[in-house]
Amino acid sequence: MSYFKKIPSQTHEGKIVYGEGIIDNIVILAVAEVEGVDIYLPYEGKSKSAIKSVKIRHEKEGIYVDVDVVVDSSYIVPEVAFRVQENIKHNVEAMTEFHIAEVNVVVKGVIFNEEKKEEVKIEPTEELEEVEKED
Repeated sequence: MSYFKKIPSQTHEGKIVYGEGIIDNIVILAVAEVEGVDIYLPYEGKSKSAIKSVKIRHEKEGIYVDVDVVVDSSYIVPEVAFRVQENIKHNVEAMTEFHIAEVNVVVKGVIFNEEKKEEVKIEPTEELEEVEKED
């Protein structure tokens, strides 16, 4: 888990401007830091699919975050979702000057161990094949 310290803003000469997708990227990073959960990828193979799972609204009270995730079946869903909420709030507020008003975690699915094993399938490299042939 990342922890950042805010630097007092008493002596700023100029202004700080945050890019359009900075909050989205911080949210994706915060989800990745929590064990037992992954960002929901609706369109596998596309590079920006993770960003489609994060929705940000700027309101008077602060920032409202909606994030779609999938949870590993060996974890307790409410506990993981709570850790995701805490981590998103902490990371966004620590890395920016924004206040998080609310974090909504939408669990889109559960990943079972068999599915994870299929995703992590490792193909043998040429070096491994040569070593196996020598034996």
